[in-house]
Amino acid sequence: MSTTAGIALGRTRAAVLSVAFCTLLGACAVGPDYVRPTAAVPAAYKENRGWTVARPADTADRGPWWEVFGDPQLNALAQQVDISNQTVKAAAAQYEQARALVESTRAAYFPTIGLNAAATRAQGGRSAAASASGAGTAGIGNTLSLAGTASWEPDIWGKVRRASEAQTSSAQASAADLAAARLSAQGQLVQDYFTLRQVDAQRQLYADTILAYEKSLQLTQNQYAGGVAARADVVAADTQLKTAQAAAINLGVQRAQLEHAIALLVGQPASTFSIPPTPLADVPPPPVPAAGLPSQLLERRPDVAAAERRVAAANAQIGVAKSAYFPALTLSGSAGYQGSALANLLSLPNRFWSIGPALAETLFDGGARDAQTRQARAVYDQDVALYRQTVLGSIQEVEDYLAALRILDQQAVVQDAALQAARESVKLTLNQYRAGVVSYINVVTAQATELSTARTSVSLLGSRYVASVQLIQALGGGWHAGSLPDADAVNAGNDASR
Repeated sequence: MSTTAGIALGRTRAAVLSVAFCTLLGACAVGPDYVRPTAAVPAAYKENRGWTVARPADTADRGPWWEVFGDPQLNALAQQVDISNQTVKAAAAQYEQARALVESTRAAYFPTIGLNAAATRAQGGRSAAASASGAGTAGIGNTLSLAGTASWEPDIWGKVRRASEAQTSSAQASAADLAAARLSAQGQLVQDYFTLRQVDAQRQLYADTILAYEKSLQLTQNQYAGGVAARADVVAADTQLKTAQAAAINLGVQRAQLEHAIALLVGQPASTFSIPPTPLADVPPPPVPAAGLPSQLLERRPDVAAAERRVAAANAQIGVAKSAYFPALTLSGSAGYQGSALANLLSLPNRFWSIGPALAETLFDGGARDAQTRQARAVYDQDVALYRQTVLGSIQEVEDYLAALRILDQQAVVQDAALQAARESVKLTLNQYRAGVVSYINVVTAQATELSTARTSVSLLGSRYVASVQLIQALGGGWHAGSLPDADAVNAGNDASR
């Protein structure tokens, strides 16, 4: 080996060692390390005082939270959300996109290796002297080449590391978005289901009421035939009956729309989907698992987790922007064969190779890097504000539904007493009318009051069920931030697919 070649080889080894040393230094990436932002979280829920919760109080439903209502048909419908709901499928696809972006970013850790093969046939030009004398001809020759190339930019300043952190956090946010979409679809399904059952209960109420009104009409007709009642009583009873029948028919519109909405949520065509009518049972909803502490919402709500992960991604992007201030080191090389004949192409005389580092630094960019850094910091500040707003909104929702359940429970006690009184009033007034003590207008008034009170009782029961669902949903539906995939889980499928 010649002295020159030895010096060149020594320099190449030194360059490789320098790159390896700088790569080790790259473990300390530029940009701020992530710290979870603080949020205004109270010590306890204001509306939780005096509220009866399920026991044991420190447990919360996990998985199929809707099973707490003990309705087999509801359980079957809710399970279809994961399988057939298109919104959930779209969120799942978005999560897979985010995972693919993580893989794309992590690819920058590794060198790029290529293989080039080329064959050319060309005619060379004549020299100026040959052209002047008219002597010489342009030669025609073949050139064959086969070469491999490699290029690697070591992550000295942590640009790739920060970008990978950002994409991983974004993928985790997408996973939380998927959980939030699933919870939203499940919650809406359960709410629509109980509202549908409420409408069925109202239709049953009207069916019973219509039977009672038909008896009242028959009573007035008999009284009129006996000369005891006026024709106006018959007309009033008939009007009351027809009004109740029209109202019962009108409930069909609401029921059809709710049935169609449920079909959409379970991913089925509304034209072929139906739910048999079943009135809502006249029993209060089961106790909701304990609300716990407001601070637990930070771990129990997927939308809060998604907002927090976006803050982490924005924080990492600041490091990506700051890494642009530092020089980029690239180590590249190529090796192969080049000759004029295929037969002896792969021979030692035709061999060539090259290797060497390249260092590039931007000296002036008109403030572009500074603007990008400020933009990254502004995005971070924005995401922090959105995260805190999401936390505040989640606490508000829990307070709202805690208050709703507590107040609706109190209202139900008074409403039950009012319904019993209205029913007793109808009995007494009908007896008085049969005895001729009061006019039929008194009966109409008492029956209208009973129907209105009964409808309010049914609506109140449905509202209590819906409020229970909304509270469970506001508490995260049993979800926990521990179910979010970590960096290894995000990349598990990507690594297996290589």
